[in-house]
Amino acid sequence: MDVYIKPKQKTKIFYRRIIYLKDIAEIYAERDVLQNLNMIPVFQIPKETGDSYLLSSLDLVREILRRYPNASISNLGEDDILIEYHPKKIQENGIWKWMKILFVSVILFCGASTTIMCFHSDAQLPLIFQNFYYMFYGENKELPLLLAVPYSIGLGVGILVFFNHFSKFAMSKDPTPIEVEMTTYEKETIQSTIEQLNRKKERRDGA
Repeated sequence: MDVYIKPKQKTKIFYRRIIYLKDIAEIYAERDVLQNLNMIPVFQIPKETGDSYLLSSLDLVREILRRYPNASISNLGEDDILIEYHPKKIQENGIWKWMKILFVSVILFCGASTTIMCFHSDAQLPLIFQNFYYMFYGENKELPLLLAVPYSIGLGVGILVFFNHFSKFAMSKDPTPIEVEMTTYEKETIQSTIEQLNRKKERRDGA
């Protein structure tokens, strides 16, 4: 009997302390055994408090072979599975959520504006505008609005187009730079957690 499993890298479990194979992996097998495979218990949460646990794909193989010794198992997914257990459903306060969004937005706005101003100061952009204005109009002007205003508008529009995060005006359906960075951060966080749990397991086994 051929069995194909595709374990997930991370899964969240609520309420239940018994983890079944279907909770952490996609399974493909003969129809008459698929339901039984889905309901194979592969792990039990040892305590009721929320925590993270690490499960190896070998643990899944071991549990399947215990019930189907003649099965030929192919792993098409992750080698390590991170289980994030929550004793109850996470319910975030809406007001608190928007307060955090507002706080982060203010921090990002202040940081970005400071960075832009520092860049303009280092590049002596006002002097460049003055030189351009003199070249075209033969007149020295301390703040040539004819150049500064279109530049400021273009800078804002350029940022909006680059981040491509406004659905009505989106240039494409590709992930935005922020979404790409968030995905990269999430993957690195999961990988770091897996490595930490692996080190803890190695120290515990070696003790």
